[in-house]
Amino acid sequence: MTGYTCKYTPIELISAFSEKCVFLGEEAENFEYSQALTHSNFCTHAKALIEEVHRKNIRSLVLVNCCDSVRRVYDVLKGSLDFVFLLDLPHDDNECAVQRLAAQLERLAGEYSSFCGKTFSRTAFFDAFEDEKGLSDEKYIAVAGARAGEQFLKTAQARMPFKTVDMTCSGNRHVGQIPDEGDFSALMLMYARSILSQMPCMRMTGISARENMFNDENCAGIIYHTVKFCDYYDFDFQRVAKASRIPVLKIETDFTTQAAGQLSTRFEGFSEGFSSSGQKKETAARNPSGSLYAGIDSGSTTTNFVAFDKNGKIAASSVVRTGANAAAGAQKAIEAAGIDSSELAYTVATGYGRKNITLANESITEITCHAKGARFLNADADTIIDIGGQDSKIIRLNPDGSVKGFSMNDKCAAGTGRFLENMAKVLEISIDEMAIRGIKYDNDLTISSMCTVFAESEVVSLIAENVSIPDIIHALNKSVAAKTKSLLGKLEQENTLIMTGGVANNLGVVSEIEKLVGKPVLIPEHPELCGALGAALFALEKGQA
Repeated sequence: MTGYTCKYTPIELISAFSEKCVFLGEEAENFEYSQALTHSNFCTHAKALIEEVHRKNIRSLVLVNCCDSVRRVYDVLKGSLDFVFLLDLPHDDNECAVQRLAAQLERLAGEYSSFCGKTFSRTAFFDAFEDEKGLSDEKYIAVAGARAGEQFLKTAQARMPFKTVDMTCSGNRHVGQIPDEGDFSALMLMYARSILSQMPCMRMTGISARENMFNDENCAGIIYHTVKFCDYYDFDFQRVAKASRIPVLKIETDFTTQAAGQLSTRFEGFSEGFSSSGQKKETAARNPSGSLYAGIDSGSTTTNFVAFDKNGKIAASSVVRTGANAAAGAQKAIEAAGIDSSELAYTVATGYGRKNITLANESITEITCHAKGARFLNADADTIIDIGGQDSKIIRLNPDGSVKGFSMNDKCAAGTGRFLENMAKVLEISIDEMAIRGIKYDNDLTISSMCTVFAESEVVSLIAENVSIPDIIHALNKSVAAKTKSLLGKLEQENTLIMTGGVANNLGVVSEIEKLVGKPVLIPEHPELCGALGAALFALEKGQA
């Protein structure tokens, strides 16, 4: 069994020696094995590849030298496997490049024959070619950019309203059948030409075909994937996003299995943009005897509840700690608001725990709900800064209040409420005290690390140096603001910013964000309730429809 990971891999040639080829594209649970062989800032896809080779006991591997990271994988594994071949792929598809690749294929055939002890079978070679599968005449979402993991692709397919098509550098392989004529060298020449005729990856110099692949009228949207510690596709994304006539969602992953929750939120938020209301299929029957329309925002830290009466007035609200169980947290929030669940006519759940709120009639992502709630609170708001316990988001709105686009932080907790909570514990103060004491400071310090773990070490060192608590809090507030500004990107003068989520109650953070963006940030009276408010507004609309 020979592993491979690139669409330019000559798998038909390997099959010609009656050997099975297996595609390697799984995310890793961790990088415990590969970390010892590489380094911390090494491409996470490359580390996941090393982990999969180790986990599946792959003894034979064919790599394509598309980047420095793959070449490093070759260096790391060539001494520990039975067979490792690095295919020198040309940068072009002209005749000179075809001849160079054909020579590489002949070299691979010779070395592979020596390795497996078998001879090239012309019949097995041609039997390995598959019929090309073109795109059908139905709507689809294109997954583009750098190679995506299996969990990523499956989660995208499960959350999208249309089928997804893998158009990354490892997907959309289409090596056309070649004629059975000529000697082996002539055969490899035709084979090389067919391999190079595929949709070009970013290694290639002529990538105009990539820019045209999204002009298909059936392509409804693009999910653009990039890999942590790989800058190869960033410039391509900028070009795609600027030229695209359809919605584009960029997601960076670290090729681990730990990001399922955030992936679902991103995908569902993107998916909701393809419908007018963003609402999902009902999962529970309506309660005809109920008189209240509720929204439950089940977050990682708190569960927030808002209920409207039939006249569209807020009847009750509450904020409670989520605890270990999302469903129990939701029930606790209802009770804290002085409401009995039997009074709820229709309920919409949002937040990370939304799928576990069984009493809800449907679930909608916090992205869509925050947009709904923010526009209700301020009709002019077009840019939302939402900093919650587990993540931070920037949500941009269309003139009608619908979601135009959004960006989220990665799995790192830097710049979130959890980051501030952890630092408050180190400082041995409450989060409420922290929100106030950072406003008046004497020295303008800077926390250099954006990593929560390293930032905590810096805070401990500052405490040991008898630095004042307000100065340390101010430095932490600046750190959160800097992370937020990086998500915001460039703002236009006419943008109206509103901040939601519990961190909006921290006046020190708000002040630092305003300094960085150069304009005021609107803060609702109860910013932590914005998501639940938006969910309740959806419930009111749907329940009275």
